Amino acid sequence: MSQIDVLLPKMGESVAEATVIKWLVKEGDTVEADQALIEIATDKVDSEVPAPESGVVEKLLCNEGDVVQVGQPIAVIRSGSAAAAAPVAPAAQTVQAAAAPAPVAAASVQAPAAVDAADKSDKFLSPLVRSIAKAENISAAEIDQLQGTGANGRITKDDILAYVNNGRGKAAQAVAPSAVTAPAAPTQSAPAPLAAAPASNTNQAAVSVSGSDELVEMDRMRKLIADHMIMSKKVSPHVSSFVEVDVTNLVLWRDKVKDQYLKTYGEKLTYTPIFIEAVARAIREMPAINCQVVDDNKILYKKNINIGMAAALPSGNLIVPVIKNADQLNLAGLTRSVNDLANRARKNQLKPDEIQGGTYTISNVGTFGNVFGTPIINQPQVAILAVGAIKKKPAVIETPTGDVIGIRHFMFLSHSYDHRVVDGALGGMFIRRVADFLESFDINRDI
Repeated sequence: MSQIDVLLPKMGESVAEATVIKWLVKEGDTVEADQALIEIATDKVDSEVPAPESGVVEKLLCNEGDVVQVGQPIAVIRSGSAAAAAPVAPAAQTVQAAAAPAPVAAASVQAPAAVDAADKSDKFLSPLVRSIAKAENISAAEIDQLQGTGANGRITKDDILAYVNNGRGKAAQAVAPSAVTAPAAPTQSAPAPLAAAPASNTNQAAVSVSGSDELVEMDRMRKLIADHMIMSKKVSPHVSSFVEVDVTNLVLWRDKVKDQYLKTYGEKLTYTPIFIEAVARAIREMPAINCQVVDDNKILYKKNINIGMAAALPSGNLIVPVIKNADQLNLAGLTRSVNDLANRARKNQLKPDEIQGGTYTISNVGTFGNVFGTPIINQPQVAILAVGAIKKKPAVIETPTGDVIGIRHFMFLSHSYDHRVVDGALGGMFIRRVADFLESFDINRDI
């Protein structure tokens, strides 16, 4: 028998601590290697910490809501053969029995389709859940239909095992008492996961105020966003500049090449990577915008150009994944990074380090049909750009033979900046330079 300290793992550069959201096990529980033990949060990213080895949870060293430092012990697991002889052995045997696949599963373990199915699902799966899904030959379509009882609807080990034990046909009742058809199902359908069923949003139950109005507590992410926005407005005197941009060449070029681009790179070409490319070029020319204020009276100029892109989540909250060294990527690299980060942001699969270290942020308010906006600076940065919807407008076009009226594609750029360190001259010239790059886009550019 040996005791293993479960340490809070390093979760990315500059991430030193995390908040305990929820324990997924209790003292005395038997766990398997890679089984999720705890849900933690760093800034806006939720993660799980898996068990390093199989054994029995001997002690939980922190409580829900505690802030834990990276490298700090959070639990103790008793592993080895002696763990099976401990007083909690009956529970351990029950869990292991439930985890054992049905006789038909033994034949399906080797099925090649099972190896890829879990990877093709759009849902986040822990290593343990993924291994069970592969062993049971559960398809991606089946996984996508499962209603998880973990945080944010995440599929837990109990959910996947109950699905198997119920004949793989009652995904919506993954932890329901109907699982009595399998001996171990009642043990897997413990009350704790059921209590967490509404965790797809961690709000408390709505309270009726007048019969029609409802009072709902903010979820954890919304509270973080609210605090961050209030702090930014208190810290930085916001000033905004606006420019209207003729992006006709850009629109025509994208319409011309987007199908070929998809065939060549396997990525959909949106406007976002093109906007990021223009912003990175402008920052290289005006590096004074790429800074932050330190100790209230010092300016730290950043050498790396790390551009964040505000992304809306299905929950309605926002998150800002960061493209590191954006100025060193070509358009294909930017497109791949934008699509990858946006996709994983929607699935809550971002790593803590992927939302850290931004030096400038872009917010695409045009996604919602807005023509422009006045974004709030993402501290500790000193500026943020909002790009509006692209609209067709009549415009005066100068030609060698005189002016004519034509239909052009226009959009607004909105630039909010910290007037402590960015004056109107720099803030205005910067957004104008971004506009120049977009207006002069080469319609014959190669992909």
